[in-house]
Amino acid sequence: MNKKKKVLIVGSSANSYDLARYFAKSDYIETVYIAPGNEMSQEFAQRIDIRETDISGLLEFAIKNEIDMTVVTSAEAIRADIVSDFRDNSQPIFAPTADAAGFAVSRAVAKKFLYKLHLQGAKFGIFDKFQPASDYVKNEKYPLLITSEYDTETSPRAVCATVSQAQSCISNIFSQDEKKVVIEEYLYGHPFTLYVVSDGYSALPVTVVGDYKFQNDGDGGLFTLGTGAYLPDYKISLDMVSSIMENVVTKIMENIQNHGSSYLGILGIEGILNRNGEYSVVGFTPFFKDHDTQAILNSLDIDFYSVIEACVNGSFADDYEDIPLKDISVISCVLTARNNNSVITGLEMVDDTTDVSYFNNTKNKYLEVLTNKGRTLVITQSAGTLARARELLYDNIEDIYFDGITFRRDICAE
Repeated sequence: MNKKKKVLIVGSSANSYDLARYFAKSDYIETVYIAPGNEMSQEFAQRIDIRETDISGLLEFAIKNEIDMTVVTSAEAIRADIVSDFRDNSQPIFAPTADAAGFAVSRAVAKKFLYKLHLQGAKFGIFDKFQPASDYVKNEKYPLLITSEYDTETSPRAVCATVSQAQSCISNIFSQDEKKVVIEEYLYGHPFTLYVVSDGYSALPVTVVGDYKFQNDGDGGLFTLGTGAYLPDYKISLDMVSSIMENVVTKIMENIQNHGSSYLGILGIEGILNRNGEYSVVGFTPFFKDHDTQAILNSLDIDFYSVIEACVNGSFADDYEDIPLKDISVISCVLTARNNNSVITGLEMVDDTTDVSYFNNTKNKYLEVLTNKGRTLVITQSAGTLARARELLYDNIEDIYFDGITFRRDICAE
């Protein structure tokens, strides 16, 4: 890689922001473009006004600007099959095809896929009409986790303790013109995500992240896409990682290959570790999740662009026996806002060793950063130990304020 590269990131959330910032510091990369990105990503990337589902527009931009690599963080772009169009036009791209990634972008497909591979740990039902779904929850064991098929930032989701709560959530999902509702047994235990990177034929583990999903301390309040994370996840042993790689990842890769496709890119295997030390697989993600991304990038002891390029160019299996990690601990915490456009203060007080990541925040005419309703910031802290990272993390969060700020205060408290 003598010539510095031009990279296009396709995505608009915090994970694309983090990746753009990471690439901007890479010795391998000359220019970072991001489409559509968010206003905050303009600090280190050239923001391109093309929707992540406008595949023809993105392809035209990549060809015209001689992009060396396109990296997709957006599940919507993957679902729109950006990869097939780019490959058909000889454009290097790091992401799975829509066909290969069906189980990773659709919760409904994921549940059927897990069942087919005998990996499903929770009883589930998938419905495309309200009445059958409403009848189903009358006789199920509670609590139940209820989500839409495409579990996005704005889609309804809930862990329901009663029939009336479940029926209300189902009604809410269908009222928002969602096509399917997924109802599953809620599994108690420790949530984690094992991330792997694959060239379509072989896969290596990147790291395991311990996840927090509920909005309030002690796993109370709303069930979200993520409110915090930490790594290394000391609860998941190396033997368990090996077991997941052998019994889950290998099965998935072989099944996809047997159907004439291949999964190239990042795959997150979402699991629950129960009190008996056994794990269940509950879902997947086609890229690093928003609250995990900066923590993972901080932990890498290698320039990740070189790994991406090796996957796309076909040298991954020869070049890498593992993905080296630094001997550090990293914690992240998501700050949530009740409203849009509240001024965020105290960001200038955050320590230089602390990373601040943004969702779809904007700035006002005074260049003050404004909130994005819902998950609005991710604060990430690295240190030698989890205890020290936690101490520094919350010291920095105390300097940040906006109207209606909420965040978990118990990340890594146990």
